[in-house]
Amino acid sequence: MNQWPEDRTGDGRQYDGARPTPQYRRPPGGSAQAMSGQSAGGRAPQQGPAAEPPLPPELSPRQSAPRRGGGRQAGPGQGGPGPGGPGRTGSPAGSGSSGRSWKFRRPRSWKRLIGWTALTVVVLLIATSIGTYFWADNKLHRTVNLTALPAQPPLGKGTNYLIAGSDNRGNLTAAQQKALHTGSDDEGQYGNSDSMMILHIGANGDTLLSLPRDSYVTIPAFTGASGTKYPASTHKLNTAFSWGGGALLAQTVEYNTGIHIDHYAEIGFGGFVNLVDALGGVQMCLDKPIVDPASGANFKAGCQTFNGAQSLAFVRERHQEAQQDLTRMANQQKFLAAVAHQAATPSTVLNPFKLYPVLSAGIDTLSVDTQMSPYDLAQMFLGMKDITSGSGHSLTVPIANANYYTPTDGDALLWNMSQAKTLFGELQNDQPITVTGTDAGSDVAGN
Repeated sequence: MNQWPEDRTGDGRQYDGARPTPQYRRPPGGSAQAMSGQSAGGRAPQQGPAAEPPLPPELSPRQSAPRRGGGRQAGPGQGGPGPGGPGRTGSPAGSGSSGRSWKFRRPRSWKRLIGWTALTVVVLLIATSIGTYFWADNKLHRTVNLTALPAQPPLGKGTNYLIAGSDNRGNLTAAQQKALHTGSDDEGQYGNSDSMMILHIGANGDTLLSLPRDSYVTIPAFTGASGTKYPASTHKLNTAFSWGGGALLAQTVEYNTGIHIDHYAEIGFGGFVNLVDALGGVQMCLDKPIVDPASGANFKAGCQTFNGAQSLAFVRERHQEAQQDLTRMANQQKFLAAVAHQAATPSTVLNPFKLYPVLSAGIDTLSVDTQMSPYDLAQMFLGMKDITSGSGHSLTVPIANANYYTPTDGDALLWNMSQAKTLFGELQNDQPITVTGTDAGSDVAGN
């Protein structure tokens, strides 16, 4: 490493050992001395009139200003062209021989700012979605193991959900049962089921098929909760739910339809009321007034918003209807589709203060099969929403006799088996629906 020896010469320069730093002194005569003696190259010092030598560049008050063309004014002793070419701005401080200090200002990049903001939002959304998924997955009440059902039909094409409405009042107090006109729970361990539907989601549109609770069907042999074995017998479809809950209901539906049930969802009384209230009500349009003291329904004709208690009264109402259970099933179909439609609106999905109460109430409403995931549940509700939008089918199983007398079960309902088998085959194989079945009715329209 080269060292500059300390030296004080006649030319007035000192060297500090690191780099030459010129120091200038005015000689006693008041005249400036440019240099004394020979320079390192042997040339004579520059002669000229006595004048004060210029300050070193780093101390000069006349800083170089950039030219309008983007270049820099040449300082003392500098020419235009140099090693960097014309218009070169010089070297940063400490990086070259000039020793000048330059400030570089990075221009703001709004594109970069927007990009980082968008990335942050995406990451937060992904993290929130994952957290919500696992929260919902842990909250699901799984009760029915469909994989344990005996003699299941082969897997079909598309996805089939069995949806049942339960009047089990285990989560309602006596006061709530009275206020909601549900009556007491005297139907055994599993209660009763007013509605049973198959929701098929496939490539040819979604189909919601109602199975009347009074359908006279064969309940296959099964083993009860106590281990007792029961032989096959013929009863109303609702009896299967009363005897064995969702598991026996699913087994009975598979046995009589040949449709493989992929998922099961049971909607209970108390949670149903809470779900509608969390949504802020559900709007329905009635073609005629409805009054049914048994269910508590008392509604005028026209469009109106039902709260939770009113909604429960509406979906249970049947005594005023000429077709009784058939009209009630039509109302239930359209009401559930309207609930799904309301839950999927931007005012619900984009508002976390509304979305999470709705999700919580909706999950509390349900009992599902052991294989059900939040994704499967979302597919089910979206399928219900499609029914509302008119992109799917809503029908009831074809009926041959709605007042068939039985010696043990009173009046029951017989299916039109020739049409029903065709319809069941189309659902199992995910084929276009050609059988219209029984009209779901036009007394009420979801909005």
